Amino acid sequence: MMRTHILPNVINLIVANSVLVFAGAVLTETALAYLGLGDPFQPSWGQILNAADSAGAPGLGAWWYLVPPGASIVLVVLAFTLVGGALDDVLNPRRSGRR
Repeated sequence: MMRTHILPNVINLIVANSVLVFAGAVLTETALAYLGLGDPFQPSWGQILNAADSAGAPGLGAWWYLVPPGASIVLVVLAFTLVGGALDDVLNPRRSGRR
């Protein structure tokens, strides 16, 4: 009963929530590493941004220290959000009859 009635209607919600949790986890880890509260022995985009900020890159106009980690963060979160939307379209049983 659970496999035929409940799980097909809930799987898209589970996938959508998982994607949002992952995006939040990436942003939280980046923010904590930027503030210096992350693991100092693990490389992180937040540490890269913090090092660039500490070196004075924004004041010097050295955008090449800031743009790559920032763009990487945005692209990873966007990619997982788009994959989550695509999986929602595939797994949603209410949309299968409209194709």
